[in-house]
Amino acid sequence: MLRLLGWLFGFGLFIGIIILGAVILFVANISKDLPDHEALANYQPPITTRVHAANGALLAEYARERRLFQPIETVPALVIQAFLSAEDKNFYLHGGIAIDGIIRAIRDNVMDRLEGGNARLVGASTITQQVAKNFLLTNEQTWDRKIREAILALRIEDTFTKDKIIELYLNEIFFGFNSYGIAAASLNYFDKALYELSISEIAYLAGVPKAPSNYQPFRNPKAAIERRNWVISRMAANNYITTEQAETAKKDNLNVVPRAAGSREFSSEYFTEEVRRELAKLYGEDQLYGGGLSVRTTLDPKLQLFARRALMDGLIDFDQKRGFREPEATIDISKDWGVAIFDIEPLSDVPEWTLAVILEMETNQAKIGIRPIKNADGSVSSERVVGALSGSETKWVKKSLSTILNIGDVVYVETIKDKPDIYTLRQVPEIDGALVALDPRTGRVLAMVGGFSFAKSEFNRATQAVRQPGSSFKPIVYAAALDNGYTPASVVLDAPLEVINSDGTIWKPENYAELFYGPQTLRRGIERSRNVMTVRLAKDIGMPLVSEYARLFGIYDDLLPVLAMALGSGETTDMKMTAAFATIGNGGRKIIPTLIDRVQDRYGKTIYVHDQRICEGCVATEWNNQAEPLVIDNREQVLDPMTAYQITSMLQGVVQSGTGTYVKRLGRPVAGKTGTSSDYKDAWFVGYTPELAVGVYVGYDNPRSMGRSATGGTLAAPIFTQFMAAALEGKPATPFIMPSGMNQTWIDPATGIRAIAGSAAILETFKPGTGPNSITSVIGVDSEAFLNIEAGAGGDANQGRGGLF
Repeated sequence: MLRLLGWLFGFGLFIGIIILGAVILFVANISKDLPDHEALANYQPPITTRVHAANGALLAEYARERRLFQPIETVPALVIQAFLSAEDKNFYLHGGIAIDGIIRAIRDNVMDRLEGGNARLVGASTITQQVAKNFLLTNEQTWDRKIREAILALRIEDTFTKDKIIELYLNEIFFGFNSYGIAAASLNYFDKALYELSISEIAYLAGVPKAPSNYQPFRNPKAAIERRNWVISRMAANNYITTEQAETAKKDNLNVVPRAAGSREFSSEYFTEEVRRELAKLYGEDQLYGGGLSVRTTLDPKLQLFARRALMDGLIDFDQKRGFREPEATIDISKDWGVAIFDIEPLSDVPEWTLAVILEMETNQAKIGIRPIKNADGSVSSERVVGALSGSETKWVKKSLSTILNIGDVVYVETIKDKPDIYTLRQVPEIDGALVALDPRTGRVLAMVGGFSFAKSEFNRATQAVRQPGSSFKPIVYAAALDNGYTPASVVLDAPLEVINSDGTIWKPENYAELFYGPQTLRRGIERSRNVMTVRLAKDIGMPLVSEYARLFGIYDDLLPVLAMALGSGETTDMKMTAAFATIGNGGRKIIPTLIDRVQDRYGKTIYVHDQRICEGCVATEWNNQAEPLVIDNREQVLDPMTAYQITSMLQGVVQSGTGTYVKRLGRPVAGKTGTSSDYKDAWFVGYTPELAVGVYVGYDNPRSMGRSATGGTLAAPIFTQFMAAALEGKPATPFIMPSGMNQTWIDPATGIRAIAGSAAILETFKPGTGPNSITSVIGVDSEAFLNIEAGAGGDANQGRGGLF
């Protein structure tokens, strides 16, 4: 008997050794190709890139996985406790795997298979095992994967602290709504930081990762609340909260309010899209959408709103003067009109307007149904709101409403101030345009609007539309002349001119007013925007020189050196024109516009700054009575500061007595220039004060005439003026500072000859060594011809037709 027992013991030991060896071999085989768990020490998850305005307000977020890394030290204790209650209450006690959980899972899975079931395998994963699976393995439901997961969990526990493991877990898990990590989930579900969450909100988030789609708050609110309440009960059972707190929290609604990826509060879509393109160019798509960049832009939110309003008002005003065109759509209202109109998507970035359908029509008033709002789950609200569309409040339509609208027509409407149930008719303008505002001292773009609506068209007319600047280019021609021996008092002949082109054809430049004006000073020529004398001036100094100045100012890379280009026949952008005028405004230092002040990486290290000026003494740890830091402006000087002041003075004349007199109502020193291309296809006004440079462009996307009345002075200048009035309200008028060494002399503005101060004379500014003209200094004619012209002998001097102005 003893021998038999010994034999059985030996046999059992033998079998045990074989099984143990097999297990060891199996584990060794699985372990040999396991991922390196130590790579978790260098964990760099994809993190959301965030774009901020100059004042720190959030403008946009870019991410494939919306995640914000949250160090464990900054995670509230109650948040950690909620996740422990939901996922792994013994996390701080076990060594990576929970033996009791494994036994329970094996029992449940075996019983299910013995009973013929085919349910998903029950897991017993600790938080450490979930970290191993999420970071290093797949979601494959096999015994082999579970064993690998357990081995990795043990190794992770041996390598990292518990706090590091829970930090990895909380920043990696998926919550739905494209939210990865607890910080992003808190913002995207509740628009709150972690420390602002209530018990019920924390519990809901802790319950979601188990099955985000099953606990989706809008599709499955009942299941979501049950799961949340279960987590609350577990938190109470684990003594993290009191029973009273638990019962109170269970009574809360879910109160989930999905957060948009960016803010529309500042109407900055064109601006942020331009920033996005620039970041992608600088750092690539992977860094943009996963690098966790923190971008501080130059945008001034208040100025951006002013810019949007000014451009919209100008475009709407122009469009309305041409009458109502047609409704946005027509729908069947015999059933539920709310559902029918809800399917028509309105312009999301014009919140002042809403879509409405005509329900009943009288002669000049209509009963309208307002497009229903969207429920939180994206469905149409059951509430139906009606109002009255008033013809008397829609005075821009010169006809009665019944002659232009029918029942079922869908149109845009806007409420009347102080009359919430009364609406006026609106329509999306066909015309479009752009406005750029930047700091002429630094090139920082403070506001940029690339069109009427980004939702309608993402094409940015500030940076992508290349259009003819017309006469707004003339200051570059005059700057080249003043830099090369001419003065504002130099006289150029404004008389018929024939230019023989290289192909033998003849071009005859013409003035807008169909007149010629004889000898004119450069000042008067630019104030009145004389075309022919500008061409004659360009001919005299040479178009290659003009082309070089256009390149130096950044308007054109390679302007064709033909005389027609002196009148702005080349194509450029609003951004480039605004930067060129800003260069004049700051004294000739080249401006390179920027939308980005600074970029920091995920660790807070600055990896880009726009301002490259040298600052000696800016880095100091303490003050020891040292002198203030010296900032050295190392930007390229593309224009003589004295020339820049002369051009500025002449452009002030444009505003005071020339083609830009609409701007004079600002009541402060402003320099600027109108521009209108041939056939009235483009209207411009570009101008500046010492603190702000602004360029406005208006035109159809597919160029066509806007009509003879649509000039830079009548269409673009009012938009410029409205913006400037709002932007500079409450700020003292700032004069332009004349460089030292220049002298001022009273001259006759018609001839440039020295004059005695009086009503007809003006105070002109000259560089050292220059001064008023002699009577014979006329460019484009010899002395005898000049005397004849002065005597009235130029018989055909008033023949011609307008062109660019």
